[in-house]
Amino acid sequence: MESEEAERYQVNTDLPEEMGSITVARRLAGTVLSECGYQGRHEDVLLVVSELVTNALVHGDGPPAFRVSASTSRVRVEVGDTGVALPETREPGPMSGWGLHVVRLLSTGWGISPGESGKVVWCELAARLTPVQASPSEA
Repeated sequence: MESEEAERYQVNTDLPEEMGSITVARRLAGTVLSECGYQGRHEDVLLVVSELVTNALVHGDGPPAFRVSASTSRVRVEVGDTGVALPETREPGPMSGWGLHVVRLLSTGWGISPGESGKVVWCELAARLTPVQASPSEA
């Protein structure tokens, strides 16, 4: 069996500074998830991608830098921008959005790291694998 590292798949790209970049990032992430055989909920990953890219476009500076790496059991999403202002968690709702609240709920961890020129907001998700149960005839 191959090691977890051998199964990793990664995309790293700069996105245009336009709202259409959300769709581009979701498509790229979907490709990564399919190529590596990620066994978790793809919808959760695509939702956090949408939220992080949207936040970078609305609250950050410059074109977002998008990176996603995944294996069969883990995904890491990173979105960077050149802004120095750190994201703020707000009370979620229709007026303030759901952004980081959704990311926090769906991720096993998230945070903010210094980037090459600005900051990177990242999150990690893990597949929740359930053991296969033996059928009564096999017991």
